[in-house]
Amino acid sequence: MRDHLKILGWLYAATGAFTLFMAACVGTILGLAGVFTQAAGEGLLVGGIGFAIAAFIAALSIPSLLCGWGLLTYRPWARGLGIVLSILKLPGVPIGTAIGGYGLWVLLNDDSKRLLEAGDPRFRQVGAGW
Repeated sequence: MRDHLKILGWLYAATGAFTLFMAACVGTILGLAGVFTQAAGEGLLVGGIGFAIAAFIAALSIPSLLCGWGLLTYRPWARGLGIVLSILKLPGVPIGTAIGGYGLWVLLNDDSKRLLEAGDPRFRQVGAGW
């Protein structure tokens, strides 16, 4: 199940990065459209709307990036966030449904719960006492 957690972590990180990239593209395109608009007032409006849309899309990518990082580093809170994100991805046919279903299968497994509660095996302290 450790491999499935890593795969899911990379999937969430990749979808978050792709969403962030799309936010940058939308912001750039609408910003350039505002620059090339002949009237100054409308150009400022188009650029402002482009910035607002890009900021909103970028804000939507943050939970996926955090969940991906959390799963890759075995943070216990990543399980709850991943379950919520998996449920929210289910209506996005076909890729979102596949990622959401896979995420629910991985995160609702008892082995995954145990692995995430144990923490990152690379930094395990034997006999640390804290």
